[in-house]
Amino acid sequence: MRKALRWLLALTVLIGTLSTAAGAATAAEPEPTDIKDRLLSIPGMSLVQEKPYPGYRYFVLNYTQPVDHRHPDRGTFQQRITVLHKDVTRPTVFYTSGYNVSTTPSRREPTQIVDGNQVSLEYRFFTPSRPAPADWSKLDIWQAASDQHRVYEALKPVYSANWLATGGSKGGMTATYYERFYPRDMDGVVAYVAPNDVVNKEDSAYDRFFERVGTQECRDRLNAVQREALVRRARLEKKYAAYAAEKGYTFGTIGGLDKAYEAVVLDYVWGFWQYSLLKDCDTVPADATTATDDEIWASVDTISGFSAYTDQGLETYTPYYYQAGTQLGAPTIHFPHIERKLIRYGYQPPRNFVPRSIPMRFQPHAMRDVDTWVRHHADHMLFVYGQNDPWGSERFRLGAGARDSYVFTAPGMNHGANVAGLTPDQKALATARVLDWAGLSPSTVSRAKPLAPYDAKLDVRDAEREPTLRP
Repeated sequence: MRKALRWLLALTVLIGTLSTAAGAATAAEPEPTDIKDRLLSIPGMSLVQEKPYPGYRYFVLNYTQPVDHRHPDRGTFQQRITVLHKDVTRPTVFYTSGYNVSTTPSRREPTQIVDGNQVSLEYRFFTPSRPAPADWSKLDIWQAASDQHRVYEALKPVYSANWLATGGSKGGMTATYYERFYPRDMDGVVAYVAPNDVVNKEDSAYDRFFERVGTQECRDRLNAVQREALVRRARLEKKYAAYAAEKGYTFGTIGGLDKAYEAVVLDYVWGFWQYSLLKDCDTVPADATTATDDEIWASVDTISGFSAYTDQGLETYTPYYYQAGTQLGAPTIHFPHIERKLIRYGYQPPRNFVPRSIPMRFQPHAMRDVDTWVRHHADHMLFVYGQNDPWGSERFRLGAGARDSYVFTAPGMNHGANVAGLTPDQKALATARVLDWAGLSPSTVSRAKPLAPYDAKLDVRDAEREPTLRP
């Protein structure tokens, strides 16, 4: 009996020893080396598609995010991201447009400068990155910044070198808000053409901008076409109705074709300066009063887009208009060159562009908080604006508490302003600071040149064009 017990005890010890050895062997197994396997080993990460591109690997992915970062147990949604992979030892640029993410390989300017990887994130509530059902109260700048924070924490063990946040327009705003709420994540921020509407009801800076932008001749041409489109309202609205019927467009959200027509026309001058250059004034009818209806229509449609305020045109951008009406603010300008009797609605508030089933309430403290933080705490932040871009009228500014941070303006440039368009001395300084923040060698920083050659397919230089009055 004792022999049997001793044998059983010995067998138990042997099994335990083998189990421990097996566990140790399993624990000692090397981590995946292929970048796709490493990315997919991250909990919550799944592959949508891998696309080839010379010199890179490009992945479209979904990442599981909580609907509410304050209460992560209250549901999740899939947020779309893309990864342009260069090398795990290179710096990484974290990019967001503030809207949908493109699934076509592209490289933002900081990515070219540092010759690094790029992680691009779709903004929450832009489809398909929208929770179902959609609790719109969870669409705010802190929740979106927390999305970025979780993605960064998930990917930092893979891409362990320095990280920079960037984005243009609403994406530049997004990069700034991310830095405000999670200032320890990024090693630097490059925010392009980022509006900063601190006091939503005070927009006189925009009126002053339109009084002096470009040349008097160009301003007169644009103002005349805009006014003439309202003078000919009855005739052109008949054309608009036929156009909408042909395309199947409807106007339920804004409240009618007449409101949509005026909104498109009032966007005309702003839209020109946002996306065009002074030399493009030659494309504007020289004498609006003698131009044909078709010429007036074509000019307004080319610049503003008559589909913009239809239900179909607004639907994609509901998340933006919701945020503009709850936190971001929206500009209002006056039109001194147009008689009051010709304008029925003026610049309409974001509430008119969001379905009434979605409740909205403005939070005036949100932008004041960010503005105060940037003025007093900005560190390793670069803001780039275009001289002729209306959105730069209300911009971020630096106070005494800012450190190693800069606000530059690209001469003659529009909403596509970038580091490459700065004056030579500012371009060199901005490039050197980006390289330094990316943790690259002092010799590389001193040369102040982009490390990757220009690629016409990857390196998008045009303004991120969005029809209608949107950053």
